[in-house]
Amino acid sequence: MSTESSKTGNTNPKYQDPANPALPNTGFKLDLARAALVVIDPQVDFLSEKGVSWSLVGDSVTENGVVDHLGQLFEAAKNAGIEVAVSPHYYYPCDHSWEHGGPLEKMMHDIGMFDRNSPLDLSGFDGSGADFMPQFKPYILDGKTIICSPHKVYGPQTNDLTLQLRKKGVSQVILAGMAANLCVESHLRDLVEQGFEVVVVRDATAAPQIPEGDGYHAALINYRFIANALWTTEQVLEQLGQ
Repeated sequence: MSTESSKTGNTNPKYQDPANPALPNTGFKLDLARAALVVIDPQVDFLSEKGVSWSLVGDSVTENGVVDHLGQLFEAAKNAGIEVAVSPHYYYPCDHSWEHGGPLEKMMHDIGMFDRNSPLDLSGFDGSGADFMPQFKPYILDGKTIICSPHKVYGPQTNDLTLQLRKKGVSQVILAGMAANLCVESHLRDLVEQGFEVVVVRDATAAPQIPEGDGYHAALINYRFIANALWTTEQVLEQLGQ
């Protein structure tokens, strides 16, 4: 699932930035003293061929080289000494008794995405779809990475991500993970509303490509309107001194 990163990220012409953009450059500058890498849903069900959503997101994950790029971001962030936080997605049996939800929520429940037995029971968790990708575990399980409580729909309003970042003095976020037009965009919107500066890593995310639309393309459009900066993995690595 490897792909070469470039200054422009995915080389598909559809995803390139406009030659003559109408929106101004924000002048954003990364300050490592107050920055954190936040990775959303770096889990098997999204990022592995064994995951239950692979038929929906696999092509986009592969095209963007998301797994390789996330690994590079984790390593670079650790080497640079900045905070690293993971915002995961878990569903417990009680969550399956919700009385309403959107179409994507319904699909996720129907296919058992991110299912766990209990908040307090890890039996069957290791290697499951809800588990972290194995190559990321050395970074996530090092005793230093912030592993937030799970977000339950798309945004961080239902978990402790903002609290954790505030407690660490973080005001700038490098945002990556899954899925581009869903949890990543929802995290972006909420963090911006909460006063954080947010950089989205465009080739360290992916999205469903289904008859209803290309989620990755839709996300890129909104990132250009909302994010303080839209960088490739290569650009982030340069900023982190790698």
